[in-house]
Amino acid sequence: MGPRCAAAGVPYPPTELALLAFKRERVLELWAPDGNRIPRRIHVYSVLGASGGPGPKLREGDLQVPEGRYRIASQNPNSAFHVSLELDYPNALDRVRAASDGRRNLGGQIFIHGKAASIGCLAIGDEAAEDLFVLVARVGRERVTVVIAPHDFRGRPPPLPPPGAPAWCGDLYGELARELSPFGVPR
Repeated sequence: MGPRCAAAGVPYPPTELALLAFKRERVLELWAPDGNRIPRRIHVYSVLGASGGPGPKLREGDLQVPEGRYRIASQNPNSAFHVSLELDYPNALDRVRAASDGRRNLGGQIFIHGKAASIGCLAIGDEAAEDLFVLVARVGRERVTVVIAPHDFRGRPPPLPPPGAPAWCGDLYGELARELSPFGVPR
């Protein structure tokens, strides 16, 4: 990972990380700030396995990958899926939205992990998962932000919510657009 950081003009280990996941494109981008605090893209990983489609995760068993801004809650070096990074889904905002909708049983245990198949998580293969696992350990999981969006809408207006999505989904996509704006439009 050191050579990739150097090629992007980012110190190794970086001071913080952003992982940007785009469900439709099936990619996970790794970003970190350079010495001037400008975000630089370090690498793009392929998402080899994920389930669901556009729209947020609403309940356990809906097979959806969540959409929103998350943190890394824990790291598991002995995961059944090689190694894994657990997201803090459902986070406080997910719980507030669920309460306003009268929803319960939101599910949980959402991971970025190895292997090539997944239901509700993001599988990126063993080598990629190891890269991120080690990097997150070096940076500190409290300094890692994960943004999961239905697709990459940087440089465009946020998408319309999918049919049947909750009323707040448009607000969520506006929030995601603000989260993604510092990362520029990739070439």
